[in-house]
Amino acid sequence: MNHREAVGARFDPARMQHARAQCWAALRGIRERMRPGISEEEARAEAMQVFEELGVQRLWHPLLIRIGANTLKTYRQRSDPSVRLGENDICFIDLGLVFDGHEGDVGDTFVIGEAPERRACAEAARCLFDEVAQAWRTQGLSGRALYDFAAERAEATGWRFNHAIKGHRLSDYPHSVHKGGDLGTLDGRPTSGLWVLEIQIAHPTEPFGAFYEDLLTA
Repeated sequence: MNHREAVGARFDPARMQHARAQCWAALRGIRERMRPGISEEEARAEAMQVFEELGVQRLWHPLLIRIGANTLKTYRQRSDPSVRLGENDICFIDLGLVFDGHEGDVGDTFVIGEAPERRACAEAARCLFDEVAQAWRTQGLSGRALYDFAAERAEATGWRFNHAIKGHRLSDYPHSVHKGGDLGTLDGRPTSGLWVLEIQIAHPTEPFGAFYEDLLTA
């Protein structure tokens, strides 16, 4: 196995899929609590209740909830804490959780109220993820080629592509000991069930964007 795809002795593909499913359940639970007027800090506090109900073992990366113009920011950029969810607004959730010693990482974008351009952006992120994942399945593209393909498709459909987002490894916790690096720098075809494909796009002129991520699975 490529050293960038190394896993621990406890690694179990079935437990990886269980962690993935539980992460999506957590994301849906947080989504149900998002309402006009809520701040990112308040939403994160309510998310802790969702995690407790689902029996989350721990977080392996900080919970990100981005609202409005903060959806343009990348993982390492700080949000404007004054932003609150509007009546017709956009937000995304990015969470990395550990269940039974295995990591999950999912993200999706949602729109509140009547906001057609924002809805189109959220849907475009999902569609772009699906298109790139299908190219991986059918064409055997490398991680590097997947992100070249994603950038080309985003720009062809009129969205700004965030080139700083490059995907990453997952495994039994903690994946960081294996130093797998970014998916977007992988020269070989990524193995199913180990790599997260991250997609972040933005409206070409308006101050909002969308995010979607999930595990690449055959």
